[in-house]
Amino acid sequence: MIIGHQKQWQYLKKISESGNIPHAFLFSGQERLGKRKIAFEWVSLIFGQDLRKIHPDFTVVEPEGKEIQISQIKELIRGLSLKPYSAPLKVALIDNAHLMNQEAQSCLLKTLEEPKGNTLLILITDQPSSLLPTIISRVQAVKFYPVPKEEMKDLDQEAFGFPGLAVDFAADPEKKAEFEKKVKEIEEISKLDLCQRFDYVKQLTDNSEDIKGVLKIWISYFRRILLSKISGGGDINKNKIILKSLQNADYLISRTNVNSRLLLETLMIEL
Repeated sequence: MIIGHQKQWQYLKKISESGNIPHAFLFSGQERLGKRKIAFEWVSLIFGQDLRKIHPDFTVVEPEGKEIQISQIKELIRGLSLKPYSAPLKVALIDNAHLMNQEAQSCLLKTLEEPKGNTLLILITDQPSSLLPTIISRVQAVKFYPVPKEEMKDLDQEAFGFPGLAVDFAADPEKKAEFEKKVKEIEEISKLDLCQRFDYVKQLTDNSEDIKGVLKIWISYFRRILLSKISGGGDINKNKIILKSLQNADYLISRTNVNSRLLLETLMIEL
């Protein structure tokens, strides 16, 4: 079942029905919007069968550790050079494409510049700015946005318009409880003095919490506040600064060995 994103889905469906499918696409937008779900549904439509099982003509590339290595891209290109086994074309999905290191991106670029055979590449990312401009220029861009509340009426409204998050809540009530706990904490932090905020950061880092996961929740929360102020005509400048800082922190934690505690303490000053 596809939740929201009907404009994007109809666009992709029309392309597949035309039989003239471009060789590469970039699905971009915030995390947990359902980009990967849409990609699987679309390839299932192209193949004429459900892709919940392994298919010889469909490959998924994901980060090994913090990066997607050049060796993974080389192996992907080798697989794409083979003729399709039973599907009309070979398809590869690169999830978290922004985590390709520079060597991997350069290697992929050669394939995008000179596509061979019946192949389709789908890159999925929530950080398209981390991709080489030359990669961006050689793919069809499909952007995804949070789903309006009315389109998520049968799902958890606390998911802030993120279908993937709503599905997670339904499957794991503990995950929802943890999400709500972190939202409550960030709501209370702004009322604390700086020493108390630093104590909170110390507790987070000392308890070995999933800092990246915490940041994702904070980003969702402040994005909701920002959208609310935009629609209500409120002052958005501070929220824009906070949101940008959170997104930068998320990027640094994903791609580098940055000191998480120092990074979060810097964020506490801005709240």
